[in-house]
Formats: sequence, structure tokens, C-alpha cells
Amino acid sequence: MSIPVDVADLVRALGDFGAGYLLSTSADGRVKAVTIEPEVVDGALLVIGPGRGSCTNVAAQPSVTALFPPLQARGYTLLVDGTAVVVGEDVRLTPTSAVLHRPASHADGPAAPGAGGDGCGHDCAPVT
Repeated sequence: MSIPVDVADLVRALGDFGAGYLLSTSADGRVKAVTIEPEVVDGALLVIGPGRGSCTNVAAQPSVTALFPPLQARGYTLLVDGTAVVVGEDVRLTPTSAVLHRPASHADGPAAPGAGGDGCGHDCAPVT
């Protein structure tokens, strides 16, 4: 489940996570993951210098996901889907949706960081 998110809420949500991963796809369908610590600039995630492979992937396949794993065991993962463009050696990801997610089997883990009470069956919480 993906819930559209206001950029101001994404800034808050990112504050509850550490480094994440930019997931892009190559022309032959392989997923590439690189570590990121993006800044939110003008409503987008700015990923500084993710590398040539990621930039090549984004140029060919602009649909990407940024994944921020939980800081605590059995916690929530922040998933941000969006459309990316290459800007010089950087990538600018414009979010289209975001969700805090974890499997139902981890429901005994910590509460969602700053999220509302709307669930979605797999113990996910929209970023609101």
C-alpha cells in the first residue's frame, strides 16, 4: 500500500531513519542498490553522487524506490516511490508515494514513528 505524502511529512519521516538505499533498474532488469543520505530540496529527494551505474539506470528507467530500513529490530521500513532524473552527477527523486511498512509478523515491534493510526493489513502505516 502506498499513500501520497506531503513533502513536509517526508522531511519529518526521514528524521526517524538513518541512511537508506536508492533502488534503480538497469535496461536488462537488474536492480541496483546504493547507499544514500538524501536531502529534501524543493519537494524532492536530492541524492548526491550515487555513481555512474545508478545515473545510467535512472536515465533509462526513471521509476525508482528509496528504501530506509528500520533502526530497531522489527520496526518499520520507509519506502518512497518516485520518478528520478539525473542532474549532473546527482539524482533528483520526486516522490509519488511513501509508506511505513513492516510484515504483520513484526506487529510486536516498536510503534510507527510519528505515523497516524491507519493500517493496511500488513501492519503498514501511511506517512501523514
